[in-house]
Amino acid sequence: MSTTAYTRYELLRAFRNKRFFIFSLVFPLMLYFITAAPNRGENDLQGTGLSAPLYFMVSMASWGTMTAMLGTGARIAGEREVGWNRQLRISPLSPFAYLRAKVAISYLMAGLSLVLLYVSGASLGVRLPAGEWLEMTGLIVVGLVPFAAAGVLLGHKLNTDTIGPALGGGTAILALLSGTWFPVDESGFMHDMAVNLPSYWLVQANRVALGGDGWPLRGWVVVAIWSAALTVLAARAYRADTGRA
Repeated sequence: MSTTAYTRYELLRAFRNKRFFIFSLVFPLMLYFITAAPNRGENDLQGTGLSAPLYFMVSMASWGTMTAMLGTGARIAGEREVGWNRQLRISPLSPFAYLRAKVAISYLMAGLSLVLLYVSGASLGVRLPAGEWLEMTGLIVVGLVPFAAAGVLLGHKLNTDTIGPALGGGTAILALLSGTWFPVDESGFMHDMAVNLPSYWLVQANRVALGGDGWPLRGWVVVAIWSAALTVLAARAYRADTGRA
């Protein structure tokens, strides 16, 4: 199987999986409208000086895109259950081509989720300068790299019975620790732990739209280290799965 053919196949599977679409795209939008729409006229949310639609849009952007990227793991676990990874073992598909296809589909789903949230935010009155939209989006794209690799890794390490709770619980914990729903204190144990997680910097990417700055050097280093480590582990997990007799 060629790289192009496999990527095309993955694309078709993603668009035909209705349940995946609902949880990756529709669910974040539903949560956004449930939280933001009733407060669309609120322009000083909890004394922050920010409008409710804007604050909830950027918060949901980090959570929604992270969920979309990690969702790759659930699809991989399903493939393993039916023996699809064993079929790939006898094909000429390289581990790099496999990972590239999985990451491409993950980014496609995350991108669709992001665009829909941006459009939804605009429909509730969110207005930002073009530069802030671009800077925020660019940092999100970079910040999602480790989650793309993590999705592949978890998909090859967990089965269909365990990956659902693992992904759901994992994203909830990361969102809580990283300040998705409320700001993390600028000091203390939770802050010291959070700044070493890629999810923290994914959230900080969205804070550009709230008047924050881009990543400092530490943010780039943390994301780079997690990306490299998880990519290596994901490639090894794939080889171990497809190399079994």
